[in-house]
Amino acid sequence: MSIEVEHISKSFGHFKALDDVSLRINDGELVALLGPSGSGKTTLLRIIAGLEAPDQHPHASIRFHSEDVSSRGVGERRVGFVFQHYALFRHMTVFENVAFGLRVRPRRDRPAKEEIRDRVERLLSLVQLQQFSKRYPSQLSGGQRQRVALARALAVEPKVLLLDEPFGALDAKVRQGLRAWLRRLHEEIHITSVLVTHDQEEALEVADRVVVMNNAKIEQEGAPHEVFHQAKTEFVMKFLGQVNVFHGRVRQGKAEIGGLAVDYPSYKDEAARPATVYMRPHEFDIRRKSNGKPSFPARVVRTNSAGAFARVTLQRESGETVIVDLSLEEFNQLALAEGELVHLYPKNARVFIPEVAV
Repeated sequence: MSIEVEHISKSFGHFKALDDVSLRINDGELVALLGPSGSGKTTLLRIIAGLEAPDQHPHASIRFHSEDVSSRGVGERRVGFVFQHYALFRHMTVFENVAFGLRVRPRRDRPAKEEIRDRVERLLSLVQLQQFSKRYPSQLSGGQRQRVALARALAVEPKVLLLDEPFGALDAKVRQGLRAWLRRLHEEIHITSVLVTHDQEEALEVADRVVVMNNAKIEQEGAPHEVFHQAKTEFVMKFLGQVNVFHGRVRQGKAEIGGLAVDYPSYKDEAARPATVYMRPHEFDIRRKSNGKPSFPARVVRTNSAGAFARVTLQRESGETVIVDLSLEEFNQLALAEGELVHLYPKNARVFIPEVAV
């Protein structure tokens, strides 16, 4: 079931939550709407669900599989919705929670008792909770309750699954496990899914495609590796992962940061313009001696190797802090000492100037 939204805007009083947003989600795709609080991602999700109505626009539309559903209510759109805080019925068992959406259907649409039982048991097996069917929500962990909420959303056989910060209330270790589980589940059932999150790691790990939102608009969309490695705007560059930020200028195909120059072929004018250069922590080599290639000196301030990689904090002569990530093997070979002066060699850089980005 594909989803297409076109020219969608939404205001709450003087606050503009969405500003002429258009997006297509392909059949069977898991798309993450990623952005900071207030960027518009949850409002877009609620409009897709039918929980909110967009502002009037002559060309606005919401289509499921090319069929316009703009005038249909949430019950007619057949969406499954999973909230951050589970919204489970505390007085019902796990089984009854999952069966609820089927049992409240009009009599003509309600499955037989045996069919409801079989469907609920299949879903509990799918979310690995069949042994907890007689327990109440208070007897489950947070991760288990979230899986019950997901099973309940799937029980009504929705055309689309919408998830609003589903793991936001859980601790980091549980979230990590549920992300991997959700990805495996999606590969098994292939239901068109939209996940709202502000957690970049979650979006990059789980989604087929990431839609980065900011200030009521879509900044960039693409496969996880595309938005991470090929950021089109400064916001995307800063929002996805840690970056080192340097201020300099561009002219004649070069970006200059202090004594360092990096290629920037998009700008060939002789007149210099201010520019911002971004380099991620893993995009540096550290050497004790200059080898003649473009580099800049920095002094080691702190090292931390307690993790999958080693993080080195350095300070340039200008006072700017630089963060560099090294493999543990390279870190151990270098044996850096705090206070030591070294040379940093950029392996990659993204340059942004007004109205021009690469």
